[in-house]
Amino acid sequence: MSFQKALAWSLFWIGLSLLVATSVYYYAGPDQAEAFLTGYLLEKSLSFDNLFVFLMLFTYFGVSPAAQRRALNFGIIGVLILRAVLIFVGVELVDRFDWVMYIFGAIVIYSGFIMAFGSTHEFDPKQNRTIKLISKLVTVGHEFHGTRFFIREGKRLIATPLFLVLAVIEVMDVLFAVDSIPAIFSVTRDPFIIYASNILAVLGLRSLYFLLVRVHESFRFVKHGVGVILWFIGLKMLLPILLPSVVLTNTLALVVVLCVLLVSILLSVTIRKKE
Repeated sequence: MSFQKALAWSLFWIGLSLLVATSVYYYAGPDQAEAFLTGYLLEKSLSFDNLFVFLMLFTYFGVSPAAQRRALNFGIIGVLILRAVLIFVGVELVDRFDWVMYIFGAIVIYSGFIMAFGSTHEFDPKQNRTIKLISKLVTVGHEFHGTRFFIREGKRLIATPLFLVLAVIEVMDVLFAVDSIPAIFSVTRDPFIIYASNILAVLGLRSLYFLLVRVHESFRFVKHGVGVILWFIGLKMLLPILLPSVVLTNTLALVVVLCVLLVSILLSVTIRKKE
């Protein structure tokens, strides 16, 4: 996918999300529209970490652009299903047990520290548990065969390395959902708003990835910015037990998410230019 096409598709998904926000405003009111926008921006910012992992994964295996598109397409289909299940489970837990929110808050703050201060490691397939497990369950070939996940050799069905890549993408999304889904519960508990903001953020991932491939070195501080956002969201979730009299509104959360993202992007671009 060319840079221009990736940019056009990214703008399309952003425009569609704004259209959905407008519809929510019209049918459900400003509070719900604000919750949708905050959740969308939160999920979109958290998706940057997914994209950096995808970039390392594709680079290590030497996946062709056509195969990358196929893996991302199937990965997004898996995300739609997995997140629906996780969101349903999360809503049920929060509705039944209020104290689950405080556990979610602690998870989000911990994830923020890891993202902001954790060291970045190159992708190591030898240590990846998903690859080890898949390799034990099915026979995996050593060569890519276009965009195919499986090939047949005689009577045997053999997985290609592209299938391993897809499996890692699906597992990584589950791990990232452990951060992103608890975070959005600080904004709303409405299942429709949670799912819609998640899905619209995910649907734009493919085009956003192909943009990131070309400019990822220019946004080195975005990951640290996302860490700061997670600290704020985690604090918002824990305030009812730490400082019950203090309330952080969704309007403030929306402003903080926007400002931190803009500052981290501007800082990245400015330092990149100086270097």
